Amino acid sequence: MKKSKVINSDISRVIAQMGHFDQISIGDAGMPVPMTTEKIDLAVDNGIPSFMDVLNNVLEELEVQRIYLAEEIKTENPEMLKKIQDRLPETPVTFIPHSEMKAALHDSRAFIRTGEMTPYANILLESGVVF
Repeated sequence: MKKSKVINSDISRVIAQMGHFDQISIGDAGMPVPMTTEKIDLAVDNGIPSFMDVLNNVLEELEVQRIYLAEEIKTENPEMLKKIQDRLPETPVTFIPHSEMKAALHDSRAFIRTGEMTPYANILLESGVVF
């Protein structure tokens, strides 16, 4: 049995297959996911699992060089923005319109759907390298 923090087999597989500049997305329960993007659905109830729980778990294994957030998170969900910035204080952030974030999901390796029920709780994680 796998001993590391990410024990979900689909998430672990996607992270293991990622290369430099590849992206994986984590988001709220309402984010529309393109049919061409793998959706790893973890949502079981309102808030379960939370966006931050899943983000923290993925960050245990994924080297992240940049994150992308919706511009709208600044005004519509500043509490979540603060949590993300506190968790990734040294990681560069690019803010993009939510419509661009939805379009960018076409190029994401996978989208991890959480039970998060707060607005704009979505993130694109750009993979870095460990060397």
